[in-house]
Amino acid sequence: MASASAAAAAAEWEAAERKVLVARKPCFGLPTACPTSLPVLLYLRLAQVPFDVHVDTSFPDADHIPYVEFGDCVAFNNEKGGVIEYLKGEKIVDLNSKLTSVSPSDVLSTKAMVSTWLADALQYELWVVDDGSITHDIYFSDLAWPIGKILHWKKTRDVKHLLGITKLNAAEKEEEIYQKASAAYEALSLRLGDQIFLFDNSPTDVDALLLGHALFVLNALPDTSVLRGTLQKHENLVNFVEHHKVQLLEDSSSSGLGSSPSPSSSSTPRKRASAGQSYKPKPKAKKERTEEEKKFRQRAKYFLATQLVAVLVFLSLMGGVDSSELDDDDGMDYED
Repeated sequence: MASASAAAAAAEWEAAERKVLVARKPCFGLPTACPTSLPVLLYLRLAQVPFDVHVDTSFPDADHIPYVEFGDCVAFNNEKGGVIEYLKGEKIVDLNSKLTSVSPSDVLSTKAMVSTWLADALQYELWVVDDGSITHDIYFSDLAWPIGKILHWKKTRDVKHLLGITKLNAAEKEEEIYQKASAAYEALSLRLGDQIFLFDNSPTDVDALLLGHALFVLNALPDTSVLRGTLQKHENLVNFVEHHKVQLLEDSSSSGLGSSPSPSSSSTPRKRASAGQSYKPKPKAKKERTEEEKKFRQRAKYFLATQLVAVLVFLSLMGGVDSSELDDDDGMDYED
């Protein structure tokens, strides 16, 4: 049954003339400034897959973004281990299958460093260390201020909880996070050496994850960032990033491997026109709304209504909560 499903998904992938990556908006000179979306984009470009990029700004805290649409199929970030794992598991796009002389355990252990130690350090800098300006530009700039403030505060609490940070152990946890990140960069630098890729001079999902992480760190984090300073100590890692930035982000855009991001107001997968069709609507005095337009208007009304409710809730909470609690949640104890 599973093999039949994989075969059907692979056939759908091959039949789809154009794939669509739905990601968060570009910023900081990157085609998408989301640390989760960027590795998926890079993975597709390393695999030389032609695709379009659509930007979603409607649901900043949605965990199903990024996702890839192909034909009638959709691969979501919050299902089956994420988009990259789905593409590998369904034998659709598996860069790792080209490795011949590398032990799978070496690949997995290297991948674990990037997806845990480095990912945790980046989450820490984004949601705990930073003043909120970076995350505002990525996630919340299209929302009303109170809603963005509430969502940022909630995400900060979640990250602290995830990393096990409390008021009592904050200093020790920070030291531990940066020590692990430093060790990971050191190991990755030794693993890379003077190669173009981490394994067998052939691209893998680990290259996509590391490139996405490092591109974000070098382009989005400020000069005062501890994580950025630690990465910059390893010249070969920086050269690795700069080389692939030119190959995958600059040259690929001009060659059509991934078109420039286009805005999308909905995080719901869209129906697209068939290949080769061109629509030139005739002018009409009055046009009947289609079902899709009606659904879009209903969705927009619902979104505005939820924003209004959130503002009212925020204002009611502000009446009994000191504003400093929204800016500093270090006093929260997650060990209840």
